[in-house]
Amino acid sequence: QVQLVESGGGLVQAGDSLSLTCVVSGRTFSSYFEAWFRQAPGKEREFVAAVSWSGGSTYYADSVKGRFTISKHIAKNAVYLQMNSLKPEDTAVYYCAAGDPVAPRIGVQDEYDYWGQGTQVTVSS
Repeated sequence: QVQLVESGGGLVQAGDSLSLTCVVSGRTFSSYFEAWFRQAPGKEREFVAAVSWSGGSTYYADSVKGRFTISKHIAKNAVYLQMNSLKPEDTAVYYCAAGDPVAPRIGVQDEYDYWGQGTQVTVSS
């Protein structure tokens, strides 16, 4: 049984930084892509960032490019999302996901088979 557990969410002010962690268990960690998605109140879940199985390639939504950094530590079975210069519009529940997406669909949530329970990030103005 594959499990993903997120941690690190919280309440911060605009301009602050926050780091999220996702620990994956139950499979060979290095064989999948991992991604972060988020869902704000009243909105659909959207892609934030993804990292390839090796950690060598990363992908970002335009809204977070230059502010967020995704990385993975294979030995620790962990994926991280470093979020800098946070804005109120970054407020959402952040979800970690794992899967094997085809190249054009790295940002499509249907390409990911396993999901965490989510962690709340709230950015006050």
